[in-house]
Amino acid sequence: MTQPASTSSGKPRAGLRLMHVHAHPDDESSKGAASTAKYVAEGVDVHVATCTGGERGSILNPKMDRPEILENITEIRRQEMERARDILGIRQDWLGFVDSGWPEGDPKPPLPEGCFALVPLEEAIVPLVRLIREFRPHVMTTYDERGGYPHPDHVKCHEISVAAFEAAADPERFPELGAPWQVLKLYYHHSFNRPRMTAIHEAMLEHGLESPYAERLKEWKPEPEWDARITTRVPCSDYFGVRDQALLAHATQIDPDGFWFAVPHEIQQKVWPTEDFELVVSHVDSPTPEDDLFAGITNPQ
Repeated sequence: MTQPASTSSGKPRAGLRLMHVHAHPDDESSKGAASTAKYVAEGVDVHVATCTGGERGSILNPKMDRPEILENITEIRRQEMERARDILGIRQDWLGFVDSGWPEGDPKPPLPEGCFALVPLEEAIVPLVRLIREFRPHVMTTYDERGGYPHPDHVKCHEISVAAFEAAADPERFPELGAPWQVLKLYYHHSFNRPRMTAIHEAMLEHGLESPYAERLKEWKPEPEWDARITTRVPCSDYFGVRDQALLAHATQIDPDGFWFAVPHEIQQKVWPTEDFELVVSHVDSPTPEDDLFAGITNPQ
C-alpha cells in the first residue's frame, strides 16, 4: 500500500493527482465515480478530461425527452457536467471534440464529418498532452481497447489516452505544450465486468428481487481471460451514494427509475464493494493484485 505524503491539511493523500479521461459528459459518473469520490475525500486532486460535449447523445431519460431539451442539448449537457463535477469534487476540462454519435443500421452509416472518431490521432492527442503536462497526474485512467463498449468515441478515447500517456513524457514531442511529464501508472476501467454483474444478479434473486441484469447476462458470453485482466479492486462502497448523486446530475442520460438504481446499496456493498481496474503500465514497483490506484507511489512530486 502506498504511503502518500502527509500535509498540514490533515488529508493524508494531499499532493497526489489522478486524471480520468472520458469520452462524454456522464461517463465520469457511470465509470469509477465511487472511487473518484473516495480519493477526493482523502485529499487527492482529481481531474477529468472530457473528450466531447455529448452533442449527438440520445436523451435516455423519458422524462427529459422534450423538444426544448433536444434543441439545447449541448448547453444542457454542459450544465449537467457542472453539477456532477461539483458533487464529485473534481476539476474538469473539455478537450473540445465533437461527439461522433452512435451509428445505427446494417450496414452502419459513415461517421459525421469532423467528429471526434475521425480526427487524426496525432492531432487528437494535442489537447490531452497539454493537459497532462499542466496537471501532472501521478495516475491516469481510461477505457480498454474495446472502449468499454464499442462506441466510436470510447474507442478513440482509449487511443488518444494511450498515445498521450506516452507522448507527454517525451521531451522531443510537442515541446510547445510544456515541460514533459511522466505519468507513473496507467489503468483501464473494468467495473462493468461479467463476474460483478453475475454476483449482483444472483444476490438480487436470492433476496426475491428482480435483477436488472437478467437479459444482459443471457447474451453476455463468458470471457475468463478478459476478466482475469483485472488487477486492482478499489474498496469504495461508502461512496456509492455520491456516485448515484453524480449520475442523477446527468438528467438527460440517466433515468432515475431505470436499471442504474434497481439494486439496493446494501446488496451492492455486500456483494461487490469495489470498482475494478486493470494496471496496464507502471513506472513504480506495484505488484498486483492491488487495492489502490496509488500503490507504489511513495514520494509524489
